[in-house]
Amino acid sequence: MELNADDVTPILNRLRRAEGQLAAVIRMIDEGRDCKDIVTQLSAVSKALDRAGFAMVASGMRDCLTNPTSNESVDVAALEKLFLSLS
Repeated sequence: MELNADDVTPILNRLRRAEGQLAAVIRMIDEGRDCKDIVTQLSAVSKALDRAGFAMVASGMRDCLTNPTSNESVDVAALEKLFLSLS
């Protein structure tokens, strides 16, 4: 499964945002910040990663639905496994 070129930019933006949030979490731990604040940031990182993953799988599913003849080699079971691995 390849990503649609139109979907790549928003996915990369999400991942870059998550990267920045994770760097902030590491910095907060190094600084000895409050556990509640750190966990809140970790939750934000987790959600950003989940959304990027779902966007990737959705892109593949959308491509399968809009171009069914060009995707004869798409493994539906593998796509479903990817989707379920995010839950």
